[in-house]
Amino acid sequence: MANDIRICDKCKHMKMKTALPKLRKLAPDADIKVGCKSYCGPCSRAAFIFVNGRYVTAPTEDEAIEKASKHIKAAAYK
Repeated sequence: MANDIRICDKCKHMKMKTALPKLRKLAPDADIKVGCKSYCGPCSRAAFIFVNGRYVTAPTEDEAIEKASKHIKAAAYK
């Protein structure tokens, strides 16, 4: 099963131009969805990523991506 990653394009702490390539490199098999996640309170205070059912928050984009990496499932190759 592919990783499910969701990020908000309205988040002031995440830049899509830099975050998307980092997330694609981290999880090439991921289904990355970009759009409002109705998580506006926490989103206004910190960077966040929804990864495989978990909200991961951090003060910066890079820290959020680092935390999210712990919840990335390894790709199963046949």
